[in-house]
Amino acid sequence: MSIFAFVKEAGAKLWESLVGQEAQAAESLKEHVAKVGLGNPNIQVEVVGEKVVASGEVASQEEKEKILLALGNVAGVSEVEDRITVAAPAPAARFVTVQKGDTLSAIAKVEYGNANLYNKIFEANKPMLGHPDKIYPGQVLRIPE
Repeated sequence: MSIFAFVKEAGAKLWESLVGQEAQAAESLKEHVAKVGLGNPNIQVEVVGEKVVASGEVASQEEKEKILLALGNVAGVSEVEDRITVAAPAPAARFVTVQKGDTLSAIAKVEYGNANLYNKIFEANKPMLGHPDKIYPGQVLRIPE
């Protein structure tokens, strides 16, 4: 089990307020995960205040990380508690929070030493990212090895 922190004010806006609406928020988050192409019927989502608790089992480490990012990159969510197990464990990717003025090329330059590897980051964050230029401050991205 681990906890991932997110910028509460950044991300997709799925609701006006979480207060008193945790059950509806959990359902909205499951729909959001499915909408970005990561719907897994073995995943359960619970909302406790500003924290999301994700549990269940997935096939790969990549799928797990993408689900956690899809849940956390939502306005109003400050952290995601990871209780998801992986059928075929693999090394975890690193995560980076996008800062104002960042581009995928700039992030690739820092992380890999080569700005031209921006597409590796873009591909690692599909389907949450639809275009390499559509990132925003506060968004958390996967950085694969």
